[in-house]
Amino acid sequence: MTRPGIGLQMYTLREETAQDFEGTLRKVAAMGYEGVEFAGYGDIPAEQMKALLEELNLVAIGNHVPLVNLETKIDEEIAYLTTIGAKYAICPWLPVEVRDADAWKKHLVNFAEYGKRFQEAGIVFCYHNHEFEFEVEIDGQVVFDKLYETVGADLLQVEMDLGWVQYAGRDVLEYISKYAGRLPLVHLKDFVKNTEKAEIDTVELGRGDLDLLPLIKQSEQADVKWLIVEQDRCANPPLQSVEESINWLKTNYLNQ
Repeated sequence: MTRPGIGLQMYTLREETAQDFEGTLRKVAAMGYEGVEFAGYGDIPAEQMKALLEELNLVAIGNHVPLVNLETKIDEEIAYLTTIGAKYAICPWLPVEVRDADAWKKHLVNFAEYGKRFQEAGIVFCYHNHEFEFEVEIDGQVVFDKLYETVGADLLQVEMDLGWVQYAGRDVLEYISKYAGRLPLVHLKDFVKNTEKAEIDTVELGRGDLDLLPLIKQSEQADVKWLIVEQDRCANPPLQSVEESINWLKTNYLNQ
């Protein structure tokens, strides 16, 4: 069994990258992260990004590609991912106005088409969940499961956000097991449920409600390739938060 790599979703550091993308990547590499998953590239040309990642010994895991880019800029996305050597393109989120059952029926068709385009370029297309995929049903099945039942595994793989799965009231261990072999990417997102506001409150690893170590072990058994730290909002300075999270992984997982 090969240990998954440890990555960071750069969306967590969006304020920092807006000020200094290269400097922020250098800090991420110095913390010990092995790879990065992008949420945009800060207008850095692909060849320049490739050289920087090689210098820092960071793997380009992939990019979170907004739906509008899948619809209108997929060739540009493929070109950039190919240049930096990234293996994955991930749809990270759907706007509120395209989340009902009728919209999802269209997504089931379109995602297969996007998957074909990426497959032809040697890139794996994935979908990253929130909670809303468990709140809408098609033919009596929540759209999270309907999506992967409808679109073949050769065209669409799973990027499972464990925090959102648990927040949605699902058994996370069961879902990891269910999608074993189709689950290359996992987001480690610890959280505390804010009952007053009825919303998710993301926190550093080890500070929230996720029972992380059994989930990591189950991810290993499911042949997950990357465990990716992501924190949607940080109460502390984001660089401090992502360093605390990787230090938790070093102490409780990597060095055991």
